[in-house]
Amino acid sequence: MAQRNVILSRSLFKTIYVWLPVLGLMSAATAQMAALPVSEAAGRPTPSAQMGPAYRYEKGGWSYVHLEGTPAQIGYQHGFLLAAEIEDTYRVLKLEDTHETRRDWEFFRAAGKKMLWPHIEPEYQQELLGIAKGVQAKGIKLDVWDIVAMNGSEELPQYYVPWLNKREHAVNAPHLSAPGNCSAFIATGSYTKGGKIVIAHNNWSSYASGARWTVIFDIEPSKGHRILMDGLPGVITSQDDFGVNDSGLMVTETTITQFVGWNPEGIPEFVRSRKALQYATSIDEYAKLIKEGNNGGYANDWLIGDRKTGEIGYLELGLQNTPLWRMKDGYFVSSNFARDPKLISEETDGFNLKDMSSSPNARRVTAEKRIEQSKGRIDIEMAEQFLADHEDSYARKVEANGRSLCGHIDADPRGVPVWDLAPYNPFGAVTGKVADSDLAEKMSLVAHAGHPCGEDFLAGPFLKAHPEYEYLRPVLKDMKSGPWTEFAIPAR
Repeated sequence: MAQRNVILSRSLFKTIYVWLPVLGLMSAATAQMAALPVSEAAGRPTPSAQMGPAYRYEKGGWSYVHLEGTPAQIGYQHGFLLAAEIEDTYRVLKLEDTHETRRDWEFFRAAGKKMLWPHIEPEYQQELLGIAKGVQAKGIKLDVWDIVAMNGSEELPQYYVPWLNKREHAVNAPHLSAPGNCSAFIATGSYTKGGKIVIAHNNWSSYASGARWTVIFDIEPSKGHRILMDGLPGVITSQDDFGVNDSGLMVTETTITQFVGWNPEGIPEFVRSRKALQYATSIDEYAKLIKEGNNGGYANDWLIGDRKTGEIGYLELGLQNTPLWRMKDGYFVSSNFARDPKLISEETDGFNLKDMSSSPNARRVTAEKRIEQSKGRIDIEMAEQFLADHEDSYARKVEANGRSLCGHIDADPRGVPVWDLAPYNPFGAVTGKVADSDLAEKMSLVAHAGHPCGEDFLAGPFLKAHPEYEYLRPVLKDMKSGPWTEFAIPAR
């Protein structure tokens, strides 16, 4: 297995902690938050009657951030400790979202305020307000509507905007397709070593955002379950969605290619996915919470495991169709293909399960092949190898491209037409994460920054070779591949 760095003791690292006064309930974004005094110190944080300590450290290409307390406190800690990273990520999302949709950033701020905010529960409104206040305390001029728009970056450009363009009969509107993000599997029973659950996921995204998608969030809320998940600075959910909670759930997902649908009265996906991971204790509870108030944004196939029972589930979450498959012996793979014929017919823009040249279907063939070849031997090491795989099942050769589990569309002259990705688009697998029942029991996961295969992406040579992506120069940076690194919450 690749080298790991095991993170087990908070006393080994520089600690930054934040003292926050108790904040009153804030139901509107215009409410004035109280001034929040902040102190920073090295060494082990001292518990407070008002709140626990917050801190961060760096390891293996990741920033581990511990957040603890009320929603407002967690938000403020998040914003304060990751202020520079949030500002940097804001620049990326602003450039990408405006370029893709031909809408300016003020449009996304307004959409966050008018379309998303009224459907966000007070708990998460407080957290979003807290992030904005924490960022502002570091002298960065972002407000809550910037933060809400960043949280909506997966659902506003490719779900809400196409719906709006159609509704308004927009002239010369760009063609926008639901994205294809990620390769994943979950297995249990006779397929795994020891019969316990193994779950694996690599995040496919633009390299500009993926190079920033390197935060491990350890969130200990005053209500609900403790969470360990990867994530993007400034966003309250994992967003590429890999996480475990202290009730025994292990969760990931991949997006549904060519999904079409939007419910303007629904709850944002970034709220539902965070709430489900924070409050669910079973597969059924997770499915109930993620479906409740579905707005159709960022429609995903959810892979859910319960280490307490050894059961795994696969929830295909459309707006009208939400089938749930489950088992205690077997596996599910996911690579952005829909399974349910009814959902494909009614809620996708003609997704073709028989086109084996398309990325979702080609990766499905490879994924199922790898799982079957490893039956009875699936463990953390096999999961890491799975995420690094470069087989192109359609071309029947080993080649890093848009059809390999470890995606490299920047090396693919075809691009991925089904996602409207042009040839050599700097897009693909940007991180990998794996866990099993034993790791989940101790609230731990193993993560890899950069391509899981170990290859580095270098922005300078790429832009020289592909000047058509020059517009990304302000935000496209090197994405170095780090080691597989284990993260665990500190023992109390």
